[in-house]
Amino acid sequence: MPAAPSTSAPSRPALIWAALGVVYVVWGSTYLAIRVAIQTLPPFLMAATRFLVAGTVLFALTAPRGERGHDRLGPAQWRATTIIGAALLLGGNGGVVWAEERIPSGVAALLIATLALWMTLLDRLLFGQRLPRRAVVGLGLGLGGLALLVGRIDEGGVDPLGAAVCALASLSWAAGSLYARTAPVPHRPLVATSMQMLAGGALLAIVGVGAGELRTAHLASFSTASLVALGYLIVFGSLIAFSAYVWLLRHAPTSLVATYAYVNPVVAVLLGRALLDEPVTPRMAVAGATIVGAVALIAGSHLPPPPAEDAEPQAA
Repeated sequence: MPAAPSTSAPSRPALIWAALGVVYVVWGSTYLAIRVAIQTLPPFLMAATRFLVAGTVLFALTAPRGERGHDRLGPAQWRATTIIGAALLLGGNGGVVWAEERIPSGVAALLIATLALWMTLLDRLLFGQRLPRRAVVGLGLGLGGLALLVGRIDEGGVDPLGAAVCALASLSWAAGSLYARTAPVPHRPLVATSMQMLAGGALLAIVGVGAGELRTAHLASFSTASLVALGYLIVFGSLIAFSAYVWLLRHAPTSLVATYAYVNPVVAVLLGRALLDEPVTPRMAVAGATIVGAVALIAGSHLPPPPAEDAEPQAA
């Protein structure tokens, strides 16, 4: 006899908020996990391991499923996902990993939150996209917050080189996300993401080997905390949180999903302060609030973004 509908199953709103909570907390905490991981692990090889392992698992689980006959994984798709992986994971995540050796994890999260600024600016410069007034105000406000955050260390600013690399990482992520809008990637979001992870992880490994990380890395020096942080990045940051994000894109309003972009930096700053005793100066607090406010303005001013299949997360 057919089973009766379950009255104990959580409602759709409950599932949406549970998934949002995962994206808020997990992606906000990845900056802290990166900082812990690179305390004893070589940064580029650590990032390469994260994405190669996660990409392999995700590809094995998703590639054999879905509309395989109408969703080719040929040379054109691998070429496109390699370009995206280079921009998002090598340039974007690799820049964050390198920068976090010089700047606090919370500051890195705030700088990556400028993704919305770079995407808006590139949309205007490269594609002639007309900007709503709120977007123009948000762009100016965000650039002002960025200038305030990156200043002389003795005046409450952060390391200029680390901050510059992190800002360039956000710019690289923005460029890759714009390219992904029209690139011939697989239509199945998780398959496309797994291919980006594999390509980006391979590129990160090449950079790590080229930087001599294999010669300087010693297994005996890897701390348990760093290895646990790497495992957290693989399982929670790259698999669970991204799956929750893709599910949200299909079941929740885009405007609600987009709130992760200005919740993640707040989570990152609070965790960095609470668990690593990272400094939060008044200047950083004002700059961070300015950047988050600018992102909220820009996010609220744009037309609906591309379909879920073309969406890319901003996640460390």
